[in-house]
Amino acid sequence: MQNKFTFEFAIIRIVPKVERGEFLNVGVILFSKHKKYLGIKYTIDEKRLAAFSSEMDVGLLENYLKSWALICEGAPHGGAIGQLELAYRFRWLTAARSTIIQSSKTHPGFSHDPEKELEDTFKRYVL
Repeated sequence: MQNKFTFEFAIIRIVPKVERGEFLNVGVILFSKHKKYLGIKYTIDEKRLAAFSSEMDVGLLENYLKSWALICEGAPHGGAIGQLELAYRFRWLTAARSTIIQSSKTHPGFSHDPEKELEDTFKRYVL
């Protein structure tokens, strides 16, 4: 594992009806402290989402997920959370919550390249 660094990731889920506990994986958030990396990748498959609930406002979900991306980037429009250190931003985004956008528990791994790992994890768990 020479030159590999630890990372953590969580799967981003849409939970159309929180009381039912059913979810649709829509993205991945990945954090590597050593590489100073925090990335997010997501997509909303509207046909799959409609199978869960025809009541979901896809535009609203997109806006929420864009705000998660702004927080990951540390962009000024990411608000107060977006200005925190990477680790705090990751922990805030992956904290347990009972809303329509949730994340899985975090999972560890080793990688040379966090961006490639984000892409591979996205393909494995979302597409």
